[in-house]
Amino acid sequence: MSTGFSQGQGDLTDGFVPFPADRAATYRHAGYWTGQPLDSILSNAAARWPEVTAIVDAQRSYTFAELDAVADRVAARLAARGLQAGDRVLLQLPNTTEFAVAFFGLLRAGVVPVMCLSGHRSAELSHFAGISGAVGLVITDTAAGFDFRAMAAQLQRDHPQLRHVIVDGDPGGYLPWSALTDPGADGPATAPVRGQFDPAAPALLLVSGGTTGLPKLIARTHDDYVYTAVASAREYRMTSDDTYLVALPAGHNFPLACPGLLGAMTVGAPTVFTDDPSPENAFALIDKHHVTVTGLVNALAKVWAQACDWEPVLPTSLRVVQVGGSRMTAEEARFILDNLTPGLSQIFGMAEGMLNFTRPGDPVEVLLHTQGRPMSPHDEMLVVDEHGDAVAPGEEGELLVRGPNTINGYYRAEEANARSFSAQGHYRSGDRVRIFADGPLAGHVEVTGRIKDVIHRGGETVSASDLEEHLFAHPGIYAAAAVALPDEYLGEKICAAVVFSGKELTLAELHGFLDSRGVSSHAKPDMLAGLPSLPKTAVGKVDKKQIIALLGSS
Repeated sequence: MSTGFSQGQGDLTDGFVPFPADRAATYRHAGYWTGQPLDSILSNAAARWPEVTAIVDAQRSYTFAELDAVADRVAARLAARGLQAGDRVLLQLPNTTEFAVAFFGLLRAGVVPVMCLSGHRSAELSHFAGISGAVGLVITDTAAGFDFRAMAAQLQRDHPQLRHVIVDGDPGGYLPWSALTDPGADGPATAPVRGQFDPAAPALLLVSGGTTGLPKLIARTHDDYVYTAVASAREYRMTSDDTYLVALPAGHNFPLACPGLLGAMTVGAPTVFTDDPSPENAFALIDKHHVTVTGLVNALAKVWAQACDWEPVLPTSLRVVQVGGSRMTAEEARFILDNLTPGLSQIFGMAEGMLNFTRPGDPVEVLLHTQGRPMSPHDEMLVVDEHGDAVAPGEEGELLVRGPNTINGYYRAEEANARSFSAQGHYRSGDRVRIFADGPLAGHVEVTGRIKDVIHRGGETVSASDLEEHLFAHPGIYAAAAVALPDEYLGEKICAAVVFSGKELTLAELHGFLDSRGVSSHAKPDMLAGLPSLPKTAVGKVDKKQIIALLGSS
C-alpha cells in the first residue's frame, strides 16, 4: 500500500461548465460574488472570533483559531507530500470534527474535495474517481461493520492514480490522519502561499442525487458557494448566539452550506457534529450545547416530533428546524410545527444550487402549504409543460432554474448536460411544481411531484434505473422494476418488483448480491416482491403506476 502522492490527472477546468460572462458580471455587480476563496470563511471567523468554539463532537472541540491552525498544518503537509492545487481528493468521513478539519485542510491546499457520503461504496467511489481524476482518498477505518480500508485497496487496483489514501483511525498500512494533524508529527505547519486564484473555478465537487444512472458530480465555485453560505445564514437570521447541529451526513449540501456548517461560521456560530440522529442522543446534544438551528429530512423530523411525547429531555432551545428532502403534506408540516418546534422551515433545494425555503416570521399558511420562495432575488424560475412551453401562472409543470448559485452543467458529463440543461442555461430540476400567482402565497413554490424516476428514501435520492441495472445483473432475475412505496418513517421505501427466472431469492440474498457489487447502503431495496410478470403500458414500457397500485393493495 502506498502512502506517497502523485500528480493529478487532467486540468481541473477540463469538463467544467462556467457561468456565462454576462451573468457572472451581473452577480458580481449585485454583490453576491465577492471573489473570496471558500476557505476564507474559516480564516475570517478565526480573525473575528478566535476563542469561540467553532466545532465540537463527542470526542473533542476546536476554537476558530485552533481549526484555522490545524487546517494550515494539514494543507502544508499535503503540499509537502506532493499534492498540488487543483488536484481532486475523495473525502468520505463520518460526522465528526475531523470532517471539518479535512475539508478546510484540503481547501487551504488548493485541493478540490469530492464530497462522498458515508453510505457510498465502491461502485460510487470508483465512478467518482474515474470522472474526477482524483489522486487521493480520506476515509475512516471502519464504521457500522464496514471496512473502508478494504474498499480503498480495491479502488487503488482499479484506479492506479488514486495513491493518497489517508485513514482516520487504524491506518492498516496507509497514511494515518494523525500524520497530517498532530503538531508533533513530522512536516511543516504553515500552509503553502496561495498562488494564482480564480474564484470562478470549482472549489468542491458535490454529488447529485443520481436521478439516472450513477450520481453525477456537481462543481460548485468559490464565488457561488460562499454566496450560498452567507445568504442562507442571513435569511435564517443566524447570529453568533446560534448553534448549528449537523444531524444529516456532513457531506450533503444541506448540512454543509444551507446554511449548515459554513453558514454558521460566517456569523461566528458553533457547529455540533453527531453521527447518531436518534431523538435520545440528539435531544441530549441540543440541550447540552443549546442548539438553535438544524436541518432534517422529513422522516427524521416526524420521528423527532413523535419522540417529544416520551423523551425526558426535550429540544426546547431549537429556534429553526429546516425540513426537506422529499415532499411534505400540510398535515405533516402541522404535526411537526405543533409537536417539535414553532420554528419549522420547509426547504426545497438541490445540490445543483437553487434553494427555496420558508423564512422565520412567515405566516403559518406559508409554512404549511409551500416550500418557500427563492433565496436569491436573481434566481430565475420557469415552470414548463412537457413540450418545454411556459404554463399559465399558478399552473403545474416542471421547474427550470438558473441563478447566482445554480450550476450551468455537470462536471465532465456532456450527455447528461444535453438532457439536464436548456439552451438558455436553465437547469431542468425534474421536479413538478406550481408557483402561486396571487393571494397570500403569491411567489411561493409548492412541490407537487416529480418528473424523473427517482425514489426519495429517508432524504436520499435513489435512481430507480441504476438500481434496476444491478437487479438485472443477477442471474436469478428475469425482469425487474424499482418503485417507491409510501412509508411512515422513510417517506418512501424502495421496493424491487421482480420476475424470477428460477428459484425465488430472499431479500437477504439480494442484499448480499448488491453488497458484492458495491451498491450504497441507502440504495438497497427495503422490500422484495416476486411477480409472475411486470405489467406494461400500451407502448410496451413497464407500468410502474400499476405495480405501485398492485403492491399497495396487497
